[in-house]
Amino acid sequence: MSNNAAIVEISQTASQFTSSIVLQAESKYIDVKSILGLFTTLVGGHAYELHVHGPDAEAAKTAMADVFAKHNLNVTVITD
Repeated sequence: MSNNAAIVEISQTASQFTSSIVLQAESKYIDVKSILGLFTTLVGGHAYELHVHGPDAEAAKTAMADVFAKHNLNVTVITD
């Protein structure tokens, strides 16, 4: 079951950045700026990887990690 508040907040937070922010769930890759993509993918209890690339990537990684943690979603921010 999806948490609507989490999905909206994740998407809104991601939209504040110009960097590409992609959530990897098993073999799927979802643009976290897409609410529809999140609705079809994001479920509690799963582990996700977050890939962030772009000019404001460091700030985006911090903000996204915070919002995932706030909603008790297990995400690993990938650093390259």
